[in-house]
Amino acid sequence: MKIDAEALLFDNDGTLLSSMESVIRCWTRWAEEYGISAEEFAAVELHGRPAAEIAADLLPADVVPGAVARIEQLEVEDVTAPGGVVLLPGTAALLASLPADRWAVVTSATRRLAEARLAEAGIRPKAMIAADDITRGKPDPEPYLLAARRLGVDPARCVVFEDAPAGLRAGRAAGMKTVALATTHDASELIADVVVSDLSAVSAQATHGGVEIVVAD
Repeated sequence: MKIDAEALLFDNDGTLLSSMESVIRCWTRWAEEYGISAEEFAAVELHGRPAAEIAADLLPADVVPGAVARIEQLEVEDVTAPGGVVLLPGTAALLASLPADRWAVVTSATRRLAEARLAEAGIRPKAMIAADDITRGKPDPEPYLLAARRLGVDPARCVVFEDAPAGLRAGRAAGMKTVALATTHDASELIADVVVSDLSAVSAQATHGGVEIVVAD
């Protein structure tokens, strides 16, 4: 399958890299510190959501700011721990094939945490939208629409790469084509224009008008 686009927009965790071991370690410790039961914690969706939203689901409003600062600190400190950041298959090759102004990272993490994880993986995007930049997180389209605006590209000419249902909903709501990666969810849970195992199934080549993306069937 070929897709002509002007920009590629990548979710970070579960798409470009995996920090799942770190996330589980840090959030489990965080929940224990704040006296959250295992049952309460298990009922909340963690993946692909800003920490502030997760904390707001579990704690009184007046406690949330401090709790968000605490989980950010735990996760930043854990970046260099074993399994803290693992580059996913296909990421390095695909990003190396793209002009720096034709792609961006769109993450639900804070800028501080996202930059720490990306740097550990050797990825330094020219453009990134983080939780600090938005008022409404995925599945709202705001993060992806802001990324398109930063790159100066029509949203309809962007392709979103996501592993989480919430992120895919955000991409569709922004009027963008979507490529789902079955790295953290079963393919049957992912609604997108095309579903692949990971970025090793995707290649790209810069063209005069943008980028030609080839997705293996």
